[in-house]
Amino acid sequence: MVRSNQFSAETAQKLAEKLQMPVEHIIHTPPQVIMEKITELEKKELKA
Repeated sequence: MVRSNQFSAETAQKLAEKLQMPVEHIIHTPPQVIMEKITELEKKELKA
């Protein structure tokens, strides 16, 4: 059984905005995948 992430509602909302994903996806996406997406986004921001 897959457990949902243990993010607070505020953290999930901020991640959803930053990653441009629905909050429901943030809650059910594995934490390592979210970290990869954040890393990719930061790399893109540094290049810009």
